[in-house]
Amino acid sequence: MTAMAPARTEPDLSFLLDHTSHVLRTQMASALAGIGLTARMHCVLVHALEEERTQARLAEIGDMDKTTMVVTVDALEEAGLAERRPSARDRRARIIAVTEEGARVAARSQEIVDRVHEEALSALPEGDRKALLRALNLLVGGHLANPVEGPRPARRARQREK
Repeated sequence: MTAMAPARTEPDLSFLLDHTSHVLRTQMASALAGIGLTARMHCVLVHALEEERTQARLAEIGDMDKTTMVVTVDALEEAGLAERRPSARDRRARIIAVTEEGARVAARSQEIVDRVHEEALSALPEGDRKALLRALNLLVGGHLANPVEGPRPARRARQREK
């Protein structure tokens, strides 16, 4: 460090969150690849099973742009896991419907996601796990709930459904 470098007065929270998030995403991608899914495919399947949702709404939940969403749903359709159908509520809208096979794969992928999360948290003592999750939930629900608009938008993390 040179004499001109500013002294840090706080831990580099951005690095800590970015690094752990990146490593967790790589572990998740590797684990889901074992059953032929991506994290985006998993997200679409699980959220489409919860209730009737349009492709646009699923893209919003999964923080995907339109092109990424189309590619993801195309892959799910090609694999026989989901299909685009007219909505029962609004015949002008099209929803993503999960097939029976897609529901079976979604159940398996949720087990994998839960295991990856459990393995990540197992590196911490039980009390620290609970404290970390409580603190992150407080941040997500409070001070870090909404991104700040700037001249050059940062890539957003996936949004939690409200």
